Amino acid sequence: MAGEKQDAPWPIPKFHFKVIIGDKGEIAFQEVSGLDTASDNIEYRAGNSVDFPPVKMPGIKKSSDVTLKKGMFKDDTALFDYLMEVKMNTIQRETVTVQLLDEEHNPMFTWTLKNAYPMKVAGTDLNAQSSEVAIEEIVFAHEGVSFERA
Repeated sequence: MAGEKQDAPWPIPKFHFKVIIGDKGEIAFQEVSGLDTASDNIEYRAGNSVDFPPVKMPGIKKSSDVTLKKGMFKDDTALFDYLMEVKMNTIQRETVTVQLLDEEHNPMFTWTLKNAYPMKVAGTDLNAQSSEVAIEEIVFAHEGVSFERA
């Protein structure tokens, strides 16, 4: 079936988004990954249970570290400077907001990282035979991700 005859709406494209890092403001990133949450699985079976399989229950929720990637620019050392601010128990934790935007730049979905701080900044890999853009990345640890639809 061709696109013009499609009755159902198209899936949302993932290429138009923005990232806001606390009071540091909006920073343009190329890629965001790790926006997931899972819960541990707790299994329990009493010795006198007539059912042999264990009972399964959700346990503690946990979230992945979130990785953001962006192009490197000549005079932009903001990510490395941010990481250098991290000192044991003294870093200012931030709220990091990732918003998937529609055609009018309005948020459709929002992921919010609670009490985030940078745990890693990686510079680009180098390759003399490549004509790719230099990409740096920052990895945030956080205390949970929430999700909401606009």
